[in-house]
Amino acid sequence: MSRYAPVFRALGMIIMLFAITMLIPLALSWVVDDGAQNAYDEAFGLTFLAGAGLWYRTRNDKRELQVRDGFLMVVLVWTLLPAFATLPLMLQLGISFTDAYFETMSGLTTTGSTVLSGLDALPLSINLWRHLLVWLGGMGLIVLAIAVLPLLGIGGRSMFKAETPGPMKDAKMTPRIAQTAKGLWAVYFAVTVACLLAYRGAGMDWFDAVCHTFSTMGLGGFSTHDTSFGHFDSPAIEGVAVVFMLIAGMNFATLYLALTQRSVRPYVRDPEAPWFLLITLGSVLLVAAYIRANGVYDSDTSALRHALFNVVSIATTTGYASVDYALWPMFAPLWMLFLCSFATSAGSTGGGIKMIRALLLYKQLYRELVRAMHPAAVYNVRIGSQVMPQNILFAALSFGFVYMVSIVSLTLLLSFSGLDIVSAFTAVVASVNNTGPGLGVVGPSTTYAVLTDFQTWVCSFAMLLGRLELFTLLVVLTPAFWRK
Repeated sequence: MSRYAPVFRALGMIIMLFAITMLIPLALSWVVDDGAQNAYDEAFGLTFLAGAGLWYRTRNDKRELQVRDGFLMVVLVWTLLPAFATLPLMLQLGISFTDAYFETMSGLTTTGSTVLSGLDALPLSINLWRHLLVWLGGMGLIVLAIAVLPLLGIGGRSMFKAETPGPMKDAKMTPRIAQTAKGLWAVYFAVTVACLLAYRGAGMDWFDAVCHTFSTMGLGGFSTHDTSFGHFDSPAIEGVAVVFMLIAGMNFATLYLALTQRSVRPYVRDPEAPWFLLITLGSVLLVAAYIRANGVYDSDTSALRHALFNVVSIATTTGYASVDYALWPMFAPLWMLFLCSFATSAGSTGGGIKMIRALLLYKQLYRELVRAMHPAAVYNVRIGSQVMPQNILFAALSFGFVYMVSIVSLTLLLSFSGLDIVSAFTAVVASVNNTGPGLGVVGPSTTYAVLTDFQTWVCSFAMLLGRLELFTLLVVLTPAFWRK
């Protein structure tokens, strides 16, 4: 116990902080009297006491967390918090732990898949809780805790490095890690407020605006309505969603620098942002032209409108739908799922392998082609003006390999369990990339409730694997990690 005491001490504090977030839907439940008050009372009490008990037993061990501790800490947080988050759903809705864990894992990992139907009739506080999980998971509760825990004597550098994706692992925006976390959350909160006001101005009521703001900024895709954005059928609301999905799909560190410097130069220098916008918006035009040519819509305007919203939604791994795009000719939804694998930037709330790794993999492939033609040529892989060191290239190649192996293995596992191949493959792609809807029986017009318990747990694992960007979870699962 003493070896991992600092991890459990920090974990206890994070669980107590997480319990406090339950007071938000609890307050709403008391105000609107939706019948869920007792469920939140019990959930808050059990969660807070569990965290307090864990902290109390390890309160005297204040050793600084090491790198190995950081990996374990992140995995434990993203495994256990969804378990505590299930309590309001199980107590109020009476659903099984398997379904509740899938729902909360989907929320905290910002995936947006759901096993629930009748969303329009859910207690308001339950819908708020689902969407709040997405918002909290978007930037990461670990980062939030890093801004607070140093005040309690626990350093957070190792947790931040394990939690934060891409180049932000090595490039801090501010000299101190706590300041970095606070800066990220300040920007995240400010853009959230702007999104809320924009949704309200576009015609949503306050409750829908709050919930959809949370899921838009987290790129989670939860909705308060079974028909998602099709319920509103509003070009203005869809336009607001597109703008803020694009913002959330880019690096929040770049946005932080752009705001503090009052300049767009950070976006110009960002190697990912131009490619993200070019590929995503270019795909909008491609899909719009394709579905118009295939007679899905009678006008160019309708084709462009629905292509814009749904392509941006899936490319940014949000998972909203304004129409059942699974009914479009197969190329269109498959292309959209392909985009969700890499389009978003590192340091965003999106999933997938991230644009920076996709660029590295493409440039490494191009270098090998050049070497095949000119063996003596010296060709360096550059991102912007920076030459990429070999260890970064090897890491990107390793990530790409593990990513493909994970998708193939989990697809075969779902197929072995009896799921048809289209549903199995797209469910895994959507889960690993934290996108939400797939195709087949898990398409945008259905839910994941059709899956068996085993299939549901496979998808839950895939969501966790994708949220922690493969290696963070796989490192903890290796025997070498547990050796002294």
